[in-house]
Amino acid sequence: MLTAGTFSLRSTCAKAGNGSVLSRDGRIIAVGFNGSPSGQPHCLDVGCDLDKNGRCLRTVHSEANTIAMAAKYGISTEGSTLYCTTAPCPTCSKLLINSGIIRVVYGRPYSDMSGVELMKACKVEVVQFNEKDTLA
Repeated sequence: MLTAGTFSLRSTCAKAGNGSVLSRDGRIIAVGFNGSPSGQPHCLDVGCDLDKNGRCLRTVHSEANTIAMAAKYGISTEGSTLYCTTAPCPTCSKLLINSGIIRVVYGRPYSDMSGVELMKACKVEVVQFNEKDTLA
């Protein structure tokens, strides 16, 4: 989770700085953070394009960028674990399910937790990270 937090600092969206790390067999296989599609202006440079709910339309979520990185470099996501600073949104949750990711560990809740419920219904293990549990 510390690594996901570190990658969240690379986010180019002023609205939400999120980071994700995908691992399998104890090794990092892909990373991602919130940012605009390649070749497009970043929110930090031109501002966020917000919808009526205040969510940025310009940025690609860290979870989607992590899956895209794995795809770009031919890395299988089957059987992996995703660590993310914020619970995945419903759209990213669908991508995680279809990518074969079997476990998701998140830091803080997202405003719409229906994606988490969907992942659980699809037998993806979902856990909220509790730093106190790791220090005991």
